[in-house]
Amino acid sequence: MSKYDPIERFLNAQPGDRIPVRFSDLEAVLGFNLPASKRYPAWWSNSPTNNPMTRTWLRAGYMTEQVDTTSERLVFRRSRPRGPVSGASAQRSGPFPGYGAMKGTLRVADGVDLSAPADPNWSEVFK
Repeated sequence: MSKYDPIERFLNAQPGDRIPVRFSDLEAVLGFNLPASKRYPAWWSNSPTNNPMTRTWLRAGYMTEQVDTTSERLVFRRSRPRGPVSGASAQRSGPFPGYGAMKGTLRVADGVDLSAPADPNWSEVFK
């Protein structure tokens, strides 16, 4: 249980896919002030290892965007369908999305045998 869990409940109660909020709105939901690091855009990143508050909005299925630390506003955007994700629906189907991303970027010269040792005398080095 995190002190930021009220943010998750707040987001889950919202009907829309885009929720504009002020930092003061979040402080009202939490019942305490956000840390001083709120003034840094990196604090609002969507990396789950960033801070405990980040994990609460990610669990609710939202991501931050349009973060404006000067006017202390941001938008939460729904990143996945509403409802719990578990079981078979949580499993990825098909190949990894990055599969084939590098296709065609590497060419092997004609006559090169990639299975041949790069140095036939490599074993002599360890004697």
